[in-house]
Amino acid sequence: MIIAMSTPMIMPMSTATRIRKTKRTLISTAMARAAAAGTTITTSTPITGTSIHMAESGMLPLLVWLSPAFPVGAFAYSHGLEWAVETGQVKDAATAEAWLADLLALGSGRNDAVLLAAAWRAAAATDDEALCGVCELANALQPSRERHLEATQQGNAFLLAVRTAWPCAAVDRLAACWNGDVAYPVALGVAAAGHGVPLGATLEAALLAFVGNLVSAVVRLGPIGQTDGQRIIAALVSEVRRAAAFAEASTLDDVGSAAFRSDIASLRHETQYSRLFRS
Repeated sequence: MIIAMSTPMIMPMSTATRIRKTKRTLISTAMARAAAAGTTITTSTPITGTSIHMAESGMLPLLVWLSPAFPVGAFAYSHGLEWAVETGQVKDAATAEAWLADLLALGSGRNDAVLLAAAWRAAAATDDEALCGVCELANALQPSRERHLEATQQGNAFLLAVRTAWPCAAVDRLAACWNGDVAYPVALGVAAAGHGVPLGATLEAALLAFVGNLVSAVVRLGPIGQTDGQRIIAALVSEVRRAAAFAEASTLDDVGSAAFRSDIASLRHETQYSRLFRS
């Protein structure tokens, strides 16, 4: 029996052919974008759309470094919030959000972002003198013994883990030119520059992690639940972006703080009778 066909038959493209075509398109796009940015891409594995996006944004190292699994001990510090909860200054979601918003706009979150940016630039420029100056300033800015402990113990632990698992020349240069404690934002800025992670992405991720860690502390202290904690984080995303944008365009002349209650809380916490946290 003969069947007449009114339209030509189109043979379907094989799965293997489609995959090869997609790979070629993705690789070409990635190479074009890299060339426009003055960057060379070298890869020994197939490039996918997800990996291109991650490589461009620099988020993969940050996702590891700022994960709760990274051994810096961030869970042990409340940044003075334990005293604020004890005295009723932080008692619900609204007061917790306001406290953290002030830190981002006027306090330690803002200053840490400026210091991170300065460290990133100094490391990227291999300016050891400038980098040592940032290290010294970051240590001097801590308003209390416990906040100094919080900043430097996390920074030192971060550098130890990075030098072991994520080595780079910038971190080695820091160890060679500075033999004192390193504050956490400085350590993160140097590692990010050493691994080619963009400054803007580093700032946003670091500030969001800062907020997330302190929200976790407030949840553990009892005034809010986990759902409220997530609402606070979501509500502060715009503040995080604003603080990151400010820091990206900043110099060390922009360092300054007006979050006095947080600083006083860190001082008061040193003699608080019953404590869960180290700061």
